[in-house]
Amino acid sequence: MPNAVELKNIYFSYGYEDVLEDISLIIEEGKFISILGPNGSGKTTLLKNMCKLLNPLDGKILVDDKDLNKIAFKELAKTMAAVHQDSSVNFEFTVYDIVMMGRYPYQKRFRPESERDINIVKRAMKNTETWTLKEKSIHEISGGERQRVIIARALAQEPKILLLDEPISQLDIKHQINILNLCKKLNREEKITIITTLHDINLAARYSDYILLMNKGKIKAFGLPESVLTKENIQDVYGIEVKLIKLNEYKVPYIVPLSF
Repeated sequence: MPNAVELKNIYFSYGYEDVLEDISLIIEEGKFISILGPNGSGKTTLLKNMCKLLNPLDGKILVDDKDLNKIAFKELAKTMAAVHQDSSVNFEFTVYDIVMMGRYPYQKRFRPESERDINIVKRAMKNTETWTLKEKSIHEISGGERQRVIIARALAQEPKILLLDEPISQLDIKHQINILNLCKKLNREEKITIITTLHDINLAARYSDYILLMNKGKIKAFGLPESVLTKENIQDVYGIEVKLIKLNEYKVPYIVPLSF
């Protein structure tokens, strides 16, 4: 199976602070990957390096088997979309206008949006339950609604690879599940590669094909959820003891903290 993203010996630092150290990783096309780890472990920085918001100090990143440094931003946007934690909007756009911005990589200058653009935007908004908000200002809606709008904008890009940094952090439990169900549906039916950071270990285990567990800028483990999320790995990375409870309907045990 071809690779969606490949990282070769990636190093990154903010000033004198090393944030990523010797990260090597292959993510196959069509997989659902969750990146876990405590705050400060390098999860967000890793995603930003993958989508060219940050440039590694050393190492090489391939996206769709192409050197990331040689891919123009507009071309990259046709392959990869990213939803960041700090996706703020400073202008008074409507929700519909925000999502339509996802069609920018495909539009020609001074040309109105096509019927195809409109249909793709409508589909993205209906999938994220934001279509009823289309005429509202982006500043009139709640933080959780805004998060779903930003995800809709990313889906409007029709990406082969979707990066999400804590996409459910501002959502209630219903919309958390809805967004993860949507991501899984896109992953299964449209073969979109999903790479997301999450804090909820149990949700990550339930939805992911593979788990990347990070600690202090390094990869602690990468593999199937049941092989990565062991008592030993969780205690080493998070510093807490856990109990693994086997539930009949799920392959991966449910993880319950025993101490804090």
